[in-house]
Amino acid sequence: MAQKQTGTKGLKLTDILVTIVIAAVFGVIYRIWGPMYDILKPLGLHAEQLSYGMWFMAATFAFLVIRKPGVALLAEVAAATIEALFGGSWGVSTLVYGILQGLGAELIFALFLYRRANVGVTVLASFASAVLSLFVDKYYGYIDQLTFWNYCLFIGLRLAGSAIIAGVFAYYLAGALARTGVLSLVRPVSKKDYDVLG
Repeated sequence: MAQKQTGTKGLKLTDILVTIVIAAVFGVIYRIWGPMYDILKPLGLHAEQLSYGMWFMAATFAFLVIRKPGVALLAEVAAATIEALFGGSWGVSTLVYGILQGLGAELIFALFLYRRANVGVTVLASFASAVLSLFVDKYYGYIDQLTFWNYCLFIGLRLAGSAIIAGVFAYYLAGALARTGVLSLVRPVSKKDYDVLG
């Protein structure tokens, strides 16, 4: 999965449609995942932040499948839109989260010129989504009253959840799909792809 992107970099209609399908699946997953946040919250010490990485996964997973500029942002915004349409818990603010979370991942993939799709880059993209989501939390006043140690714990657990779910899990899920040959329908898969996956 750590191959360099070959072929045209621009999005084709097929790329957009596949990205929208991925986003639709994640939009439904996001809506279903909402109660997980509430289940973990009573455990205290911001345990619910460990579940947060799921809401960044559309961006990282879609990029691992399509590997073209704009895919991470498009997937996250579309997934957030679908979640909101299905009555997501955070209403219209879901769209703001989607834009910033998708932008965070997109910036990291752009930093590597869209040529790297290894687990390290995917984890960095998940971190960027998490960091930008904090700005929305701050704007809506969700984290204004936290003490410094509490704030550090909050951020640390969100980053950990992001790395595990939107980073490592997304990477290995895309790898499992690549091994089935399904991804060859949307992008060329080389022997190097399979070798990297072991």
